[in-house]
Amino acid sequence: MAQAIATTDPGTPGTPGAAVPPPARRRWYSQLYVWVLAGILAGIVVGAAWPSAGEDLKPLGDTFVNAIKMIITPIIFVTVVTGIAGVDNLRSAGRIGWKSLVYFEILTTIALVLGLVVMNVLRPGDGVHADVGAIHVTGTAQEYIDKGESQGWWHFLTDLVPSSIVGAFAEGDVLQVLFFAVLFGIAIKLVGRPALGVAAGIEKTGQVLFSVLRIVMYAAPVGAFGAMAFTVGKYGLDTLTSLGKLIAVFYGTSLFFVLVVLGVVMAIIRLNIFQLLRYMKDELLIVLGTSSSETVLPRVVTKMENLGVPRQVAGLTVPTGYSFNLDGTCIYLTLAALYVAQATDTALSFGQQLGLLGVLLLTSKGAAGVTGSGFIVLAATLSTVGHVPVAGIMLVFGIDKFMSECRALTNVCGNSVASLVVASWEGVLDRDRARKVLAGEKVPPLADPEFPTAPASGAPDAAAAPDDHEPAPKVPAAATA
Repeated sequence: MAQAIATTDPGTPGTPGAAVPPPARRRWYSQLYVWVLAGILAGIVVGAAWPSAGEDLKPLGDTFVNAIKMIITPIIFVTVVTGIAGVDNLRSAGRIGWKSLVYFEILTTIALVLGLVVMNVLRPGDGVHADVGAIHVTGTAQEYIDKGESQGWWHFLTDLVPSSIVGAFAEGDVLQVLFFAVLFGIAIKLVGRPALGVAAGIEKTGQVLFSVLRIVMYAAPVGAFGAMAFTVGKYGLDTLTSLGKLIAVFYGTSLFFVLVVLGVVMAIIRLNIFQLLRYMKDELLIVLGTSSSETVLPRVVTKMENLGVPRQVAGLTVPTGYSFNLDGTCIYLTLAALYVAQATDTALSFGQQLGLLGVLLLTSKGAAGVTGSGFIVLAATLSTVGHVPVAGIMLVFGIDKFMSECRALTNVCGNSVASLVVASWEGVLDRDRARKVLAGEKVPPLADPEFPTAPASGAPDAAAAPDDHEPAPKVPAAATA
């Protein structure tokens, strides 16, 4: 399907040009995912053989993730703003937005229900008979519980609006930055022609931010090495056996969700989930090593663009999905909540489980961008429903690190599929290109997936239209395919 594609000359950032030419074929040892995989394997070896040394390597992983978090909220801002400013009119942006939210709500509800069904069938917590009174809660876990107990089901709504724009960026609150970015993008469209300079400035700022990200990503193998060495060194492979049944249930449920649920969704738009997973292998390996889906957000946007999803759609759906489409986190929350109930011999009726599901439909939407957010949301949910002892989350605290990789992997898969679905729903998905790319055919990329670039040129063109009826003036920065 023909669509407007903004492209740049790879030699000079922001220079208008034709489609980005195919990059020179890289040797296998020069590709990022190879070094990330090597870092993961080396981390496992070091953590298993020298546990104390593995624990000491924690700063390597933390520093890399912090470097990503340093840059991720500004990148989300420029991506969303240029995405909204790049659509034909506000009606188009609103249509993409509500379609995305409808899809997100349907899929996260399916994820929550799937978790409830699996836990009621397999019941991995039966037989634990944990004494709630004997559970000792200290340290970080107590901080998460205290923060969660102070929140309610409504906290997601109150946290949506930042009290300070600067504070939202400083604290790395993805949801609040996303909210402000949407308002800013809409304002650019409403102002129209006078806002062209602002939109162009944000685009150029994005080019610099993505260059910073490119530099940071060179450290991904080191970050993956440190994070994996710490995880294995601190918790040990023996931890996997103590709560191995719950871990196996979570990984199995997530795998079922990706291959079956998302596989069916992909089949509906006539694409293949297995080919998509192969196509996203680089990003999935980076997420596996760092336990954070934020590390690959810009790369996911670029990969979706190369699949034939217009940048305006990918720039809206992927960042928004990082707050509203956390499929892996939803599965984890239902599994953890019901495991605590089963392990503490707390009986939950069908009605009480439906109430738990209803609360999670709201609280799960805020589980992003904050350290310990999954546990905070879990504590807030259990406090709200009032049937399950909140202190019981200590039963799964020790294995949370092993669960985080699976949560992040599932979230990335879910948001990749979401971008394709919304583009197909909008009728702008270049399905022929998507099939060729997924099949491994040599197709000139629209952007280099190894080094993501900022959204190019679409925003100023679209921003020039002062309302939904006046067309935007043509600017030669966009090429039509």
